[in-house]
Amino acid sequence: MKRSELGYVVIGVLLAAIVGGLIGDIIGSFLPEGTAKGLFEKHKEVGFNEISVQFYAISFTVGLLFKLNFVSVLLMVFVLAYFRWWYL
Repeated sequence: MKRSELGYVVIGVLLAAIVGGLIGDIIGSFLPEGTAKGLFEKHKEVGFNEISVQFYAISFTVGLLFKLNFVSVLLMVFVLAYFRWWYL
């Protein structure tokens, strides 16, 4: 796999996570209370919360947190399967 192809895979997986999370939240908001609503609205946070570093004149904050739900994981698997089929 070339370096540019790896970039496409990373961007594709990130977009799948974002779009899948949005779709999962939208679907979950329309479903009645029950197991299906819990499946679409439940999410798992992966990453680390913000870390603040403060010096005398400079301060900065760094953080990276992914909120993954069922649809975002499903779309990420589809994207990885697509790129595996297409590029390998």
